[in-house]
Amino acid sequence: MTTLKAALLSFAMLSAIALCGFGIYAADASSDHAVYDGYGVGAANH
Repeated sequence: MTTLKAALLSFAMLSAIALCGFGIYAADASSDHAVYDGYGVGAANH
């Protein structure tokens, strides 16, 4: 794997992680939307 391919793959992976995190944060911030993680477990409201 060349250095350029490794850099592009790393950038794509970090971008995907950031976008998924932002999506979960945005769903959690909305008032009437239940948030589920990747395992299908809902967030507990205490």
